[in-house]
Amino acid sequence: MNHVDFTKITACGECCIGCNKKEEGICGGCIETDGHCEEWAQSGRCPIYKCAKKHKIQFCGLCGEFPCEWLVNKITWNPNIVQDLSRLAELYRE
Repeated sequence: MNHVDFTKITACGECCIGCNKKEEGICGGCIETDGHCEEWAQSGRCPIYKCAKKHKIQFCGLCGEFPCEWLVNKITWNPNIVQDLSRLAELYRE
């Protein structure tokens, strides 16, 4: 994670580049669809993306309330989310 293209980092700290769902056309990507991706189609918009926009940050690691319990409970697919987003925020600030 030495060089990160922060224009491709989503609110939850993921990167759409290399994502199978995006490459297969299943998902348009959070950034490109303003959070209206297939994963969250039933709820209308990615709640993580929505929260990041509300807090005026690009990704959760930059939030003044980070880490919050809500985020940890929402991002169940990554048990290391706090560490990953903390490291991403460090790189962003460098």
